[in-house]
Amino acid sequence: MSNPYEVLGVAASASGDDIQKAYRKLAKKLHPDLNPGDKSAEDKFKQVAGAYDLLSNPEKRRRYDTGEIDETGAERPQQQYYRDYAGSDPGHYSSNAGFADFAAGDDPFAELFRRSAQARANRRGQDLHYRLSVSFVESITGGSQRITLPAGGTLDVTIPAGVVDGQSLRLKGKGAPGAGKGGPGDAYIEIEVQSDPRFLRNGDDITIDVPISLREAVLGGKIRVPTPTGDVTMTVPANSNSGSTLRLKGKGAPRLGGGRGDQFVKLGIVLPKPADPELIQFVSTWEAGKNFNPREASR
Repeated sequence: MSNPYEVLGVAASASGDDIQKAYRKLAKKLHPDLNPGDKSAEDKFKQVAGAYDLLSNPEKRRRYDTGEIDETGAERPQQQYYRDYAGSDPGHYSSNAGFADFAAGDDPFAELFRRSAQARANRRGQDLHYRLSVSFVESITGGSQRITLPAGGTLDVTIPAGVVDGQSLRLKGKGAPGAGKGGPGDAYIEIEVQSDPRFLRNGDDITIDVPISLREAVLGGKIRVPTPTGDVTMTVPANSNSGSTLRLKGKGAPRLGGGRGDQFVKLGIVLPKPADPELIQFVSTWEAGKNFNPREASR
């Protein structure tokens, strides 16, 4: 730091009142609360605060004037604070010591500094952010999981039924602790829904591909179909084609306003392997099959 008298712009013979007036004038101009994001003003204010801390203390000033301490001020807690602050989050001061007497004034800036000091003393804790991976089924049915935090603590998270990928859940008061009466911040949990090879979600509806045999396609029958809440039995109508879609009402995801979406079951005919000689023989002699062209029938 430069000569503290030069920093404040006063003579070495300046009175205590002159030093205070010079400091108050510079503080109004340079204080970080009045110059958010201005690094140059912040650095200058730290020099001004350090110089004022040295010269406003009669004992420190005497020792400086007599050469017992230099301009860095071996006993300078306020300047030490600002050195510590320089490497921390900009804009956040945990002490108002550097301008306590300034805030006690009755000029238009005094109330600003008093409120600023009070806000810092009762600062709300930071919000914390985490990511939680859940299965597709759990995203539909809901559930609960426990997150182990980096510091070793845990958070119990209730997963609402119907949650979607990328959705954030807020846990009020589960963030970092605050200062004074500020209270803790919140924890935000970003949900990452794992894919499931069986299901495809589209809004509140779910689609699944289900294979059926040739016999089931021709004659119809009852089959078991997976849903996120468990298997159900459904009827395949006779003479069903591959690509036919059936609906399971209310077996989709929960809707925000109540109720549930549907699950759509897309049928696909699968022939046996290895090929059945009897089936081959039947088809090769099936006259109606020879005359049927499904590509023309679909035109």
